Amino acid sequence: MDVIVQAFSASNLIFLGKGLLITIWLAIVSIAVSFVFGSLLAIFRYSKTLVLAQLAFVYTEIVRNLPLILILYFAFFGLPEFGLQLSIFWKMAIGLIIFEISQLAEIVRGGLNSIEKGQIEAARSTGMTYRQTLFHIIIPQAFKRMIPALVSQFITIVKDTSYTAMFGLMDVLNAAQIIWNQQFSFIFPIIILVAVLYFVINFTLSSLSLRIEKKLG
Repeated sequence: MDVIVQAFSASNLIFLGKGLLITIWLAIVSIAVSFVFGSLLAIFRYSKTLVLAQLAFVYTEIVRNLPLILILYFAFFGLPEFGLQLSIFWKMAIGLIIFEISQLAEIVRGGLNSIEKGQIEAARSTGMTYRQTLFHIIIPQAFKRMIPALVSQFITIVKDTSYTAMFGLMDVLNAAQIIWNQQFSFIFPIIILVAVLYFVINFTLSSLSLRIEKKLG
């Protein structure tokens, strides 16, 4: 019991809290940017513009089949070689974004392809342009169908931020490691606390997803 009390001292909790804020901010940035660019890639692949569709296909297939850790190594060691002197946070954010764009692009493309061709033909027969059909008919319906898969991927992104501890980013996992390295007996209670923190974040995302689904249902 004394070990738990010492492990959860005010200084340790504050230190973990700072790491948690970095984890949350990294996840928010990665989710927001990768969703925007992933959606654009999916629309490019779905479009009839051959060059854009092929470029999107090449990017998605190459990156999607690489391990995330390799992309993070590239961001950490490769970006400085291109003259980009960035903080560790932004190196890790760029690495996550590069990888997650490809994952989200496939989810969005799957949602777009799930819309029946008959609806598209009906919209075009009423005089709607391809762009109008895409933004007023296809995307709104596809988005509803994508919600579960999107939220699942967002949860994966939150968990993927833990890889950044390997590169020295002071996220919640790295903060936890520093604490238990100072006192090894703290390792079990600190691991449990970090697990609870990740669970709360991801359960909140899942609950929000269910509410959105019901509201749009």
